[in-house]
Amino acid sequence: MNTYSVIGVMSGTSLDGIDLLYCTIRKGVGYSFEIHTASTYAYSPTWKEKLSMAHTWPIDKIKALDEDYTVLLSECIHRFIREHNLSKIDIIASHGHTVLHQPENGFTYQIGNLPTLASLTNQKVICDFRVQDVELGGQGAPLVPIGDRLLFGDYDACVNLGGFANISFEAKKQRIAYDICPINKVLNLYAIRLGKEFDQSGAIARASVPNPELLAQLEKLPYYSKASPKSLGIEWLEAEFFPLLNLAELKSEEIIATCTQHFAQQIAKAISDHKKVLFTGGGTFNTYLIELISAETDAELVIPNPEVINYKEALIFGLLGVLKDLEEINILASVTGASRDHSSGKVYLP
Repeated sequence: MNTYSVIGVMSGTSLDGIDLLYCTIRKGVGYSFEIHTASTYAYSPTWKEKLSMAHTWPIDKIKALDEDYTVLLSECIHRFIREHNLSKIDIIASHGHTVLHQPENGFTYQIGNLPTLASLTNQKVICDFRVQDVELGGQGAPLVPIGDRLLFGDYDACVNLGGFANISFEAKKQRIAYDICPINKVLNLYAIRLGKEFDQSGAIARASVPNPELLAQLEKLPYYSKASPKSLGIEWLEAEFFPLLNLAELKSEEIIATCTQHFAQQIAKAISDHKKVLFTGGGTFNTYLIELISAETDAELVIPNPEVINYKEALIFGLLGVLKDLEEINILASVTGASRDHSSGKVYLP
């Protein structure tokens, strides 16, 4: 049996912060895991602003940000190791932070994946998992489904509610996965306008009423009728989604209520053919959203313990690192649309 002590590092589009998880991943007949400890280090207001605007910057400015962000990641990793008194570390597997994601143009850029991360942390680092897939004609996303298959195969489908909602499931002996719709990337923005960081438990949405006209317009967005593989990014939000919200000229409360209803309907459609569905990601704590989804489907919605809800993506990027170290497949062509399954990621030694 191969046993790895791994730190998984993840930063998502919600900009909640940097997730770090220390786990053991074992390869026997299949793969298993044990989570030992995990932390999230929130971004400072300055870093939040930089990361939310970086996709609009020229490439030389993004490259400078890449260097600064790599240093920030190393500082967070050192803090995590110190605070949890970690000694045995085989791999640090890091996603980095997505600044540009334009697979239709053959391009994706995650900052924080520079070789200096290995020397700054004095650890073996495996990172930059998306670029090779895009070079092979794939979407470079989603990457989590291999982990859903290997670690969470008892469920008919896995849904993650983060900045965007995504789903993965088995169909005809292939893993299928795609982004369903936005979630926190939209809801958090309008909650901030009301002086809140996010819509706690969906309270704002629950207290307001969806706007039927806007609901109908959102439903008609071309993305929803596209076949998978498909993925979403901030560029799509700015080009297609936010203009509809701006034209509606509604109060922030109404937009939150309308979007929450819309997202629930899209997610319910996506899981309609599945019996037992695992829900993870920060949006799972939005109890009103979960209620709305549940009301629209007969599927059983399984909510795991908070560690799995919060850190499943960091855990799976840890697994991606292990798979790369073993030179086993960690990205599935059936999911991303790449020309073949492959073992992706860059390996840096201190």
